[in-house]
Amino acid sequence: MTSVNTPPLFDPRRVPVVGIDDHLPKVQPHALQPQALAQRFKHPPMWTPELKGEPKFSDRAPVHASVLVPLVMRDYGVTVLLTERTAHLSSHSGQIAFPGGKADPEDTNATETALREAEEEIGLDRHFVEVLGSLPIYTTGSAYIVTPVVALVHANYNMRINPHEVADAFEVPLDFLMNPANHRRHSVEWAGSHREWLSMPYHDATNERFIWGATAGMLRNFYRFLIG
Repeated sequence: MTSVNTPPLFDPRRVPVVGIDDHLPKVQPHALQPQALAQRFKHPPMWTPELKGEPKFSDRAPVHASVLVPLVMRDYGVTVLLTERTAHLSSHSGQIAFPGGKADPEDTNATETALREAEEEIGLDRHFVEVLGSLPIYTTGSAYIVTPVVALVHANYNMRINPHEVADAFEVPLDFLMNPANHRRHSVEWAGSHREWLSMPYHDATNERFIWGATAGMLRNFYRFLIG
């Protein structure tokens, strides 16, 4: 699952940045340690999600879905495991995403959907996964009603990418994503409507990973949950 379904010829990288949220405090390093994250979900604060969804642009019936927000416990700090969807998919093609997808009738709950989809997309065995809890539902413009399931992942996890759905998988430091100085705001008139979203572009050794839309929105809610 990822951000809004992209209309033809729409390139979010070309949309001007109208603001950067460097005036907001970053989440302190001690709060990003695995034990602190687990405690946060055990004893959550009173807080309100900043972003609940996107303007609807699809006429189809809403679909329930889940994503896994995998927090990999590295010696040098926690990272977030993300995927790049393949270019041929009918929706959200080529976008940066959490592993996840539509709920199946056999899934007993949202957590089961997230774990199953992570196994199917990137071969992430649930033996390496410790679920912490869920963030509030986020509704995409393409009518997905998404539950983000947050989990710790052991650093020695195995991954087997499904090439039909995933072009690449990579990790981004959690402290980068939880620093609003890296959160950029975009605004544009497109296809007859006004659209706004966040992006969190991350440059690794070889690529710019353009994190935006629903993926960035759910990460922003995670920031509010940790800072609140």
